[in-house]
Amino acid sequence: MIYEVKKPILGFENVKRVELLDIDKAFSMLTPLEHKIPGFTLINPYVLKEYSFDIPSDVKALLDISPNSNLLVYNIVVLHNPITKSIVNFKAPLLFNKDNKTMAQFIIDEPYMSIEEALALKEKQEKIQAMV
Repeated sequence: MIYEVKKPILGFENVKRVELLDIDKAFSMLTPLEHKIPGFTLINPYVLKEYSFDIPSDVKALLDISPNSNLLVYNIVVLHNPITKSIVNFKAPLLFNKDNKTMAQFIIDEPYMSIEEALALKEKQEKIQAMV
């Protein structure tokens, strides 16, 4: 599905449209449409852990979010070999509104959120393997 970027992906401010493709139940691929830059591997954070945050009011307005909005949440994952050395950015989620095909990335203002949390925990690996 193609989404309009309403709040840019950090470091990729020129990207205005992206395509989100599911790989499996855990992973997806986000590909910028108008620039020849590599895509991003995304992970559904809920397959890894309990994950919650407040959506900032500016993001709610940009994505026209209502209580009934159909939202998706993903996090950028940097894959390494072996996968146990891969890291996830939980601090800056990507939020997609499926209803109006808009998306935004924002920073969660909580000190306990990490920009590089390892996938190395055995429980996480087992959850991912079950989803793939």
